[in-house]
Amino acid sequence: MPVDSAALSRRAVRAHFGRAANSYLAAAALQNIVEDQLLERLDAIKSPPQRLLDIGCGPGRGALALRRAFPNAQIVALDFAVPMLAQIPVKSRWNPFAEPAIHRVAGDAAMLPLATECADVLFSNLCIQWCLDLPALFAEWRRVLRVDALVAFTNFGPDTLMELRHAWAQVDQGAHVNRFLDMHDVGDALLRAGFKDPVLSTERYTLSYLDVRALLAELKAIGATNALNARRSGLGGKAAIEQMIQHYPVDADGRVSATYEVVYAQAYAPPPGAPIRIEGAEIASVPVSAIRRTKR
Repeated sequence: MPVDSAALSRRAVRAHFGRAANSYLAAAALQNIVEDQLLERLDAIKSPPQRLLDIGCGPGRGALALRRAFPNAQIVALDFAVPMLAQIPVKSRWNPFAEPAIHRVAGDAAMLPLATECADVLFSNLCIQWCLDLPALFAEWRRVLRVDALVAFTNFGPDTLMELRHAWAQVDQGAHVNRFLDMHDVGDALLRAGFKDPVLSTERYTLSYLDVRALLAELKAIGATNALNARRSGLGGKAAIEQMIQHYPVDADGRVSATYEVVYAQAYAPPPGAPIRIEGAEIASVPVSAIRRTKR
């Protein structure tokens, strides 16, 4: 199921994450926890990888962890917010003349500036909810992966920030909170793209904040603010925000909580020509180089 391409503003997503480059790591407590959980799942790698891709790498925390875990492999860190890439160290601090520890690439997760069948692992933490077209995304991921390459990723599920969404719904019918992908839609998209042995699961995390403003400040610090095309300009007005805060549930200690639903997914890349499933049909593709010509 493709994401509504009219729903998200690519320009807004890129701008929000670019502005958050300097503050992201300090504020991304949940993102770091989820990333560590995803890194632990890389024991599903079938053979020592030569090249690993970190798609939507942000300031490079995951890419650095991949470098430590696989010191003999090439790590490619890709993000479309250039200020995020600038946070990643290019050279080893001990040997400035060595090859780059991590290769930084500016690019789109669904239009990768990479060669076909160039990678053994694709790692992506909390990125795909910002992509516009899930089938196009997975088709591109399939293109750059070698046979049996592992793809391991996370994304936010639809119950993420449900308290904030409900509080805003009491104020008006405007678009204030991004919509997130359901686990079943993600799994179906993986199968339709031809990926093998997909395994998906969900976990819920509840974070506590001093107040609603602290929650909003954290979302801004990590760049995860409203990027919907239907959003109002600005923040909806101070009066509207105050109304929303009045409707946000508060616990006995005067604090507020926010729910985050996280989908964990992994699958393996199929061989070239394996069928792509479209509305019940299977379409196989064969590279031109594999077509034999008969001479008369």
